[in-house]
Amino acid sequence: MKRLVIIEDQTAIREMLVEILRLDPNYKLVGESGDGQSALTLCLDVKPDLLVLDAKLPGLNGVDLLRRLTKQLKNVRVLVFSGHENPVLVREMLEAGAHGFVEKTAGLFEFKKGLETVANGGTYFGPAVASLLRNVVANPASSATADFLTDREREILQLVAESNSTKEIASRLDISVKTVDNHRTNLMRKLNLHDVASLTRYALEVGLIEPKKPV
Repeated sequence: MKRLVIIEDQTAIREMLVEILRLDPNYKLVGESGDGQSALTLCLDVKPDLLVLDAKLPGLNGVDLLRRLTKQLKNVRVLVFSGHENPVLVREMLEAGAHGFVEKTAGLFEFKKGLETVANGGTYFGPAVASLLRNVVANPASSATADFLTDREREILQLVAESNSTKEIASRLDISVKTVDNHRTNLMRKLNLHDVASLTRYALEVGLIEPKKPV
């Protein structure tokens, strides 16, 4: 029986997955979370065998969360279950340590098949992700990433793009306002971008945040 954690910020989807997997004798649900920071703490505490992970999470996105987890939980198996499957995001998730990636539009059959495959040591991709990966192989220039940024710079880029003020970022990360300003200056220099709107567009482009839904 695999010890499982579900990390998904959409409450309805998370609760649905919990109900489905709680009945499956192959898995023991040991935790669930709706945001990146609490998910990091949870996983380091319970040390699961298996993760179901959404790619887009508030506070700490799925890529950076996974990068941190796989440094300390070497044997954890990870299935990404996401509504976002742009080539940058898929590539970064795989490089961070994911073993499978199923798009939410593929449905529960694909999800359960992918989870079983990943849990048993294999790799699995939903049909849309498999097609995307074939295109990336054919056109590698289409999957440029933000890998040249440090983990802290990526974290601050996401928080800036999510409309957090400098004070709010400093408080959330427990660092000084001056340190946040220094990181933001370095970000703008590295990216050759000079305002928050440009940083936000870049964060969208590389998959750190998702587009805001119209009200």
